[in-house]
Amino acid sequence: MNKKQNKRSKHNFTLIEVVVVVIILVTLASVATPVYLNYVKKANTGAAQTQLKLLQEALTGYKLDVGSYPDSSNGLRALVENIDQNAKWDGPYLQPAIVPKDPWGNEYIYTIPGEHGDFDLVSYGADGQPGGTGENADITSWGGESAE
Repeated sequence: MNKKQNKRSKHNFTLIEVVVVVIILVTLASVATPVYLNYVKKANTGAAQTQLKLLQEALTGYKLDVGSYPDSSNGLRALVENIDQNAKWDGPYLQPAIVPKDPWGNEYIYTIPGEHGDFDLVSYGADGQPGGTGENADITSWGGESAE
């Protein structure tokens, strides 16, 4: 029996060994988590900028077919459905045929006429409110991020 007990004790971890492993894991997590979260924030901002460019291209395609940009009452929905039953409409202008939300789940703001061009497209960032800094900064069709 002594050999059996001896074998068992070789496979068990001591409390100190478990504590050391937990400390190592916590240390690694405390270093890796901020790096990961920073990467996610940058990825969301980049995704919003890319989506704004795709929406701009879709709006340009719409204008080339129909002759004007969608009005503010139809908004971006006009890119995926022929709301006014316009004979010149040749959409959907987005694939898949849905108007995307920004990476934080908010609607893009489409304003026509725009203050910065024919139209303005804006994502208000993570907080969904105008202005802000960092991840909460506005992302615009006329100049990337804005901290208004």
